[in-house]
Amino acid sequence: MGKKMMSKLCLAAGVLGTAFSGMTYGAPNVVPGELIVKLKPGQENAFFSKSKSLDIELKETISLSYGKLFLVRYENSIKMDSVKKMLESNDEVISANPNFIYSIVNPIKEIDFNSIINPPQNLSTPNDPRFGELWGLNNTGSNDSGSSRNGVEGADIGAMEVWDLTRGSREVRVAVIDTGVDYRHPDLAANMWVNEAEQNGEEGVDDDNNGFVDDIHGYDFANNDGDPLDGHGHGTHCSGTIGAVHNNETGVAGVMNDVTIVAVKFLSDGGSGTTANAIKAIDYATTLDVDIMSNSWGGGGFSEDLKNAIVRASEKGIIFTAAAGNSASDNDSRPHYPSNYDVENIVSVAAHGSDDTLASFSCYGSTTVHIAAPGQRILSTVKNGGYSSYSGTSMATPHVSGALGLLVAHEGRIPHAEMRERLMQTSEPIRAYRRKTISGGRLNAYNLVTDTRPDRNEPDPSLWETVTLEEAFESAHPYEHRQTLTREVTIPGVKFMRAKVSKYDLEKNYDFLRVRNSSRAEIEKISGAGESYTSDYVEGDTMIIEFTSDTSVARWGFIVNEVEVIRE
Repeated sequence: MGKKMMSKLCLAAGVLGTAFSGMTYGAPNVVPGELIVKLKPGQENAFFSKSKSLDIELKETISLSYGKLFLVRYENSIKMDSVKKMLESNDEVISANPNFIYSIVNPIKEIDFNSIINPPQNLSTPNDPRFGELWGLNNTGSNDSGSSRNGVEGADIGAMEVWDLTRGSREVRVAVIDTGVDYRHPDLAANMWVNEAEQNGEEGVDDDNNGFVDDIHGYDFANNDGDPLDGHGHGTHCSGTIGAVHNNETGVAGVMNDVTIVAVKFLSDGGSGTTANAIKAIDYATTLDVDIMSNSWGGGGFSEDLKNAIVRASEKGIIFTAAAGNSASDNDSRPHYPSNYDVENIVSVAAHGSDDTLASFSCYGSTTVHIAAPGQRILSTVKNGGYSSYSGTSMATPHVSGALGLLVAHEGRIPHAEMRERLMQTSEPIRAYRRKTISGGRLNAYNLVTDTRPDRNEPDPSLWETVTLEEAFESAHPYEHRQTLTREVTIPGVKFMRAKVSKYDLEKNYDFLRVRNSSRAEIEKISGAGESYTSDYVEGDTMIIEFTSDTSVARWGFIVNEVEVIRE
């Protein structure tokens, strides 16, 4: 250990975290009185020579590998939109955008029972004492100790199978862009990136001339120093899922046994950070040419500057996994960033539980969220050498990061479009994730690495045809209280069928239109209001549509006069 590392460890031992108050899901939060400005080439002097007349001042020049951005301040009493419009009317300015505030995709801390469940032993089973609690890696159906519901045996990522093929490689670099990492943690230390030039160099000197001083294990953009120690715990938890060391008779095991984790901190010990620092963090990881960036954060609005930073990473061949969010909302209609950016290297991740259903808190999106992964009551490493169970899409994302790391270790990098298609098509198709994710499935690392593609038995979208019902199925307008209406639709020779609801206006979360298959299993539950809505499909020639109302508010009701079918 070099002299610089010794002094860094002594300093880091005194850092304490603060509690995170939670994540808001209203209008995006911004840093008051700040904008990120992009200038046309060669216009820097011209712009800042008249900055006083524009009533702005330069706070920071953001030097990136591909150019510069400028963080400027203005009088906070002036409306941001007015300042933005004024700046963008200048010939020198390309854009002026808010400095959004992002947060960790707030994990739900579960009760930690500190139990040790003896895992079934085979050649792939690590000897880590708490491995048996990691249902996301090996779901026995009974090893989710915090759940009141039965687990589903095998509803995991297929870790036991894929580890017979690969457990990763130290050549694969994963940047955990988060609150930092406890790089001293006994389950993580051996898998941390070490910048040997800085470790063995002189403290306070940029020994490797990369523009960052003392970045031994990564960099801290929240505090602008080379010590990315995690004072919160969130980044360490994500890192343990990716790469906690196997067979060290300590704690847990990660998806990857062999990996190089780069700690890139831009979220503070309170769990929040800015667009400006997120851009710097992504650019830093891009210049290191990491293979994967794991991002369990979000909540800001659309930022062209942040998107451009991710595009730069994509152009370098770097995968960008991103948490879909924990607000239980539809990302198709209510975007969540950065997971919603339309960039081909982004993989948006929802969370599922050990019972093989989408977690109640998880965001979803049939056109914007790619895949589901284990994210409920996930045991992993936390700061100060500890272990705890959290729930969230934050916990699902590193499962995908680790699985993609196994793929890179096994085959090397592949084009992003091919990578995403393979990730989704090798997922396990489960009805619970249909219409909730693009793939309609959950992560399977063994299938991913071996390119095994389960039979999805899904309808061909080009084959749907419309059939008008002889008699429309509808309620009274308005409908009655405590009412149940049922219509069974049978069309011989049909392989798939779905309902077309021309209009519905129901008391949200109390009155429902349900679509069931011939066995009366619920396929979809519809509430609230909408028009021209097409339901999820049932397999077979029979569909049951059922309406129920409670004793309170009675609204307009519903009408179904058509179904769509695909024939045998």
